[in-house]
Amino acid sequence: MTPSVAPPFPAPLSDPSAFQRLFSLTGRRALVTGGSKGLGAAMARALALAGCDVVIAARHREDLDAAARDIGRDAPGRCGFVVADLVQRDQAEHLARAASELFGPIDILVNNAGINRVGAIDQVRDEDWDTVRALNLDTPMVLSRALVDPMKRQGWGRVVMVSSIFGAVSRPARSTYSATKAALLGLTRSMALDLAAFGVTVNALLPGPFETPLTAALHPDPAARAWFTDRVPLGRWGQPAELAGPLLLLVSDAGSYITGTTLAVDGGWMAQ
Repeated sequence: MTPSVAPPFPAPLSDPSAFQRLFSLTGRRALVTGGSKGLGAAMARALALAGCDVVIAARHREDLDAAARDIGRDAPGRCGFVVADLVQRDQAEHLARAASELFGPIDILVNNAGINRVGAIDQVRDEDWDTVRALNLDTPMVLSRALVDPMKRQGWGRVVMVSSIFGAVSRPARSTYSATKAALLGLTRSMALDLAAFGVTVNALLPGPFETPLTAALHPDPAARAWFTDRVPLGRWGQPAELAGPLLLLVSDAGSYITGTTLAVDGGWMAQ
């Protein structure tokens, strides 16, 4: 089956304004889960600055309200929010409907919300496994299933899964996290094949160590933080804003010929 849409720009690029349009998201609408803090908030801000209307979702209304106000203050795109505990499948289904009602059908889905439970395999409790799987894997499937039909009908859409370097490699006591993040990569590749003929691309980001409230809580010990720093060839942790460029590449027309792939944003970790 041939793609339903033509390439977004002629080749070769001869019009200078075409370069400016490559990363523009004016008129697009996005949903970013886990969008109130950390990487999610940084990605939502990048989308709004590119002209996209953005819906962010998380559990706590106060955090969402603060993030939406902050993003909307200096961005051309609007930012709204939906409160949802995405461990609960019915709330993920509700989010798909509510997000589409705020600004219109979703063009760009960023499955970012995630959770970690640290422990060796013989210490994993059923409730921990179920919670991590529900948020890290089930919710991306539920939201993707609910939101891709409008993308298919219009012949344009973008889905980005935020996995992790620990979906490709691992370390001790990461059984639940690594298993779900690896499964997310399989879902990415399969969905990319399902949707390619409709002009919808599906890709995954693999962040390495980033400075966020979540990682600060997971690694309060300076020695633990140093363990990560020592293994990053660039010699430092990433800042959330450094995920903006890779995201914009994948969701804009600049990435129109990229689908089914994984992009590590890890300071060189995966090159070793």
